[in-house]
Amino acid sequence: MPRSLEEFIPRRPPLFWWLLANLLALCFAILSWVFCLEVFGNPEVPRNYELLKKLDRLPEIEAFKPSEAPEGSALGPEEIYRKFFGLSEDQCEKLELEWKRDYLTNFEEPLGLVYVHGTFQVDRGRSFSKQDYLIDGFAVQSRAMVKPDDFTKAAPYPVVVEFMFPSSETGALEQFEKGHVFEVPKSGSHAWVVMHISKIWVGDEQGILLSAIPITKGPCRYGSGVFSIETPQEVRPRMGFPVFGSDALRR
Repeated sequence: MPRSLEEFIPRRPPLFWWLLANLLALCFAILSWVFCLEVFGNPEVPRNYELLKKLDRLPEIEAFKPSEAPEGSALGPEEIYRKFFGLSEDQCEKLELEWKRDYLTNFEEPLGLVYVHGTFQVDRGRSFSKQDYLIDGFAVQSRAMVKPDDFTKAAPYPVVVEFMFPSSETGALEQFEKGHVFEVPKSGSHAWVVMHISKIWVGDEQGILLSAIPITKGPCRYGSGVFSIETPQEVRPRMGFPVFGSDALRR
């Protein structure tokens, strides 16, 4: 009698299914590993940050002591202008992503960390809203003041800095009156790191706009007042910089 066709269909050995199952498990493990590296290693990406928030694994932003702040370049207005004025828009955007990553990962692997210092004149300020990177506090936009030489008074320079103050004491903003001049020392109780850089028109000339945030916390003295700078518990990565928009300083 003829044999049935089923007798001639070769059956796969058990070893085949075992190898297939292990290959699938290996692929899943690699994909999971790559996914975790992407999410945890790049919290500055909005979708990654939101996922970490849902998982209750947001990175904890730490405050540094002034003596323990990570190494970086401390630049004044003139140095900032020379270093960044020639950058393209794409280069500026790349730097901003790196600086945001550094900030959210507590500068574990800082890439081109820049501190800002110098003399600045207040132009305007405002409290943070739901459209800002930081949740609580306020920002002050200021114009750099530079002395051409030792015998000349400080004059406005085409470098504008938005100083962000993470603080629950938003009433302190009233102390920063338009025209007041303040000093950000090269080394002091607060270290201001650059988070954003772009080009803007400052009056009739093109200049540099920076957004800076302190990585230390504690009392901040301005004029005769004192208020507290705090460490943000979380941020809004989808809301970027600059705080006051990309328009030039008001005339």
